[in-house]
Amino acid sequence: MVSEYLKKNTAAYHDAAEKLFNSEKIFNKTFSLEDYKKIINTNYLMLLHSENKIFSSLSENFSEKLQLDERVKLPLIEKDLESLALKNQTVSHDFDLENEHEALGAMYVIEGSTLGGNVIAKQLSKTEGFDDITFNFFGCYQENTGPMWKNFKEILDNEVAEENYSKVLTGAKKLYTFLLNVN
Repeated sequence: MVSEYLKKNTAAYHDAAEKLFNSEKIFNKTFSLEDYKKIINTNYLMLLHSENKIFSSLSENFSEKLQLDERVKLPLIEKDLESLALKNQTVSHDFDLENEHEALGAMYVIEGSTLGGNVIAKQLSKTEGFDDITFNFFGCYQENTGPMWKNFKEILDNEVAEENYSKVLTGAKKLYTFLLNVN
């Protein structure tokens, strides 16, 4: 199953992202508004430079099965930027995909961040200083977060042949690398 292959082979990237964003502070309630602004700004830049490329790289088959229109996150994180009074920025390097399999790998990173984001939103909503924050991006799927992730993984596992696992992994690594170097 490609989802397990990705989880195993991107664990170091995932851990690096958690370290970059000071994720441990989320759970011990020392995460600050500045920490939150950093995580939103970095995720915004990732989505700005990847979401349209990912979606346009996927065939109609995947677009329909994955319900891409329900997975658009850029407008949501732009609302978060606005509410935090952050300016839209650009990045110094590009993000490119070679094929549909790489796009699926990159989408794995974004959908996984949505799963984690739901946990982050729940924790931060109980943290002092976050009373007035609306978690548009991190709360994008609301109560459907689990089912949306499950649906994504099932489609990935059913549609990606084993000979293409490395291509999917390449896409995931590309987006993680972009995310980790975006600041």
